[in-house]
Amino acid sequence: MESSDREDRADAPVTGNAAQTLLDLEFTNRFTADLPADPESSNARREVKGALFSRVAPTPTSAPALVAASAECAELIGLDPAETQTEDFARVFSGNGLVPGMDPFAMTYGGHQFGHWAGQLGDGRAINLGEVLGPDGHGWNLQLKGAGPTPYSRTADGLAVLRSSVREFLCSEAMHHLGVPTTRALSLTVTGEQVMRDMFYDGNSKLEPGAVVCRVARSFVRFGSFELPASRGEVHLIQGLADHVIRTCYPELVPDGTPIDKGVYLEWFKEICQRTATMVAHWTRVGFVHGVMNTDNLSILGETIDYGPYGWLEDYDPNWTPNTTDAGGRRYRFGHQSSIAHWNLTRLASAIVPLLEGEVEGLQEAVDAFPKAYADEWGRQLGDKLGLAAFDEKRDAPLAAELFRVLELAETDMTIFFRALSDVTSDPAPLHAAYYTPDKVGSDAREALEAWTQTYLARVGQDDRPTEERHAQMSAANPLYVLRNYLAQLAIDEAEKGSYAGVVELLDVLRNPYTEQPGREQFAGKRPEWARHRPGCSMLSCSS
Repeated sequence: MESSDREDRADAPVTGNAAQTLLDLEFTNRFTADLPADPESSNARREVKGALFSRVAPTPTSAPALVAASAECAELIGLDPAETQTEDFARVFSGNGLVPGMDPFAMTYGGHQFGHWAGQLGDGRAINLGEVLGPDGHGWNLQLKGAGPTPYSRTADGLAVLRSSVREFLCSEAMHHLGVPTTRALSLTVTGEQVMRDMFYDGNSKLEPGAVVCRVARSFVRFGSFELPASRGEVHLIQGLADHVIRTCYPELVPDGTPIDKGVYLEWFKEICQRTATMVAHWTRVGFVHGVMNTDNLSILGETIDYGPYGWLEDYDPNWTPNTTDAGGRRYRFGHQSSIAHWNLTRLASAIVPLLEGEVEGLQEAVDAFPKAYADEWGRQLGDKLGLAAFDEKRDAPLAAELFRVLELAETDMTIFFRALSDVTSDPAPLHAAYYTPDKVGSDAREALEAWTQTYLARVGQDDRPTEERHAQMSAANPLYVLRNYLAQLAIDEAEKGSYAGVVELLDVLRNPYTEQPGREQFAGKRPEWARHRPGCSMLSCSS
């Protein structure tokens, strides 16, 4: 779709809820307008200094075709969902054409990976198409993942395979419908080309179908976006980027054009800490494990970003990580995610010290307050999961601690357990459905569950609320359907054979994760035994 294809029209902003075509999208592109660009125009891998992005075009592919699209995400950016089924849509969002107004670029950033400074990283396989002004008045950035090399691709090819792209597309939308702060996904396309990948980095490379995901977010800026210029002493870049993020994504901090000063920067950082605490508490609520919480994979907006080797807890195990790269140290295990978020926030605080002109006390106080912010948010969400009128730390923390101890005594599905908990009225029988091998559960585990259930029912009784009210509260906090790895793998298996029905159906199921869907009971079941150790169902790598 070339620029000349678009007829001239009034340059009015998008307002209201009118659905539009691709040609009607209004691009604002504030990131490239506000911030310094790389003066070098070649797409050669290199170190980029003194700039926050490089302009680069997606690489065309041979046979782009749509796998699936999110109608809700299309409406978010002001696009008629019917437009996602057109040929032009598949071309544009696979990197084979640009809509007039797009200004494609790749961001530069650094990061701490597995606790170690990695230097310059950047969008090695992601190309931002531009920022669209949506019907809600917000700017939404469109980003293609897997659309070809950029100056930040290092030794990689900038491409992505169908296997990982299905997972990213589905999880982005699944998390949104679960109520977890997240970036979104507009579309998943195949490219018609094959990409060589070594899934577990063990010398067994093979060709896989290539694919592209269009991700959507108000901003794709990460903690590492500030760390890289900080490591180089480029204070003007830190300030320019911070000012851009505050004015575009935190406008409530600068009403009526308020100047940005030290006080604003500190309030901004406090808000990032709170949003990050809320996000990780939601991860804990639904049993999600990110898998690779490097500082370049944490959003400055407190939204889940970069869906790589993620997973959902099936049997409750706080030490589980889905990432094969992390199998030894388990740095990013489920029960450690809030601590890692805290550590990452200290790295961000260090990077933005120049904005506070050396006055670090406020930053330190904000970082130190994070554990309590997380505990308070997790306590609130746990109270909802347990059906309590309010979670009282002193009274209810022992009850919660004993519950999680009991869950570890036998292989117990976390999602199924909490969903069934609202049905318990006198004994734990409904909870036995969460056991993976009920006939092998010992008497110690059963007795502990029985004792905990009686304590729990007594506690619930103290609230003196109607059972229906408690049930509704718990059903809204405890999902019935989550994107279990084996479900994603089944959809991937079909997609790699050319059938996308599984992806489309799974997307539809995940739109309503808290509501029973007759005829779809199989999507709420425990992990089958065949999936216990199968690649893609148990452990995953960063290979994509």
